[in-house]
Amino acid sequence: MSRVQKGFCKMSFDPATLVYDDAGLIPCIAQDADSSEVLMMAWMNAESVTRTLETGRVTYWSRSRKSFWIKGESSGHVQKLVELRLDCDRDCLLALVEQAGPACHTNRRSCFYTALRNGEEVEIMTPMA
Repeated sequence: MSRVQKGFCKMSFDPATLVYDDAGLIPCIAQDADSSEVLMMAWMNAESVTRTLETGRVTYWSRSRKSFWIKGESSGHVQKLVELRLDCDRDCLLALVEQAGPACHTNRRSCFYTALRNGEEVEIMTPMA
């Protein structure tokens, strides 16, 4: 059963009340809503926050392409928003998501697939089949 909410944006919340960096961006951590696994971190601006809340599809801002990036739009590895949370300083977001397939562009479930153990980098996750 999907917990994804529909029609998020009938709200009094204003994305302009968040704290953005000098480039107008705020970090957003994506976490699997069921397993609590941290999947990735990407950037949002006020418009991508609004689009995410309006559509339920997580929409980031690509710093390299300077354009909106709807997660999974080209790969099919969609992130459906379950809940969006603000941290205590309002300068970081946590998106609880239903993730379809890998979250990382390397085809891994998570972008956090390298651990530092005893001063060495260790790959702890292989690409998904």
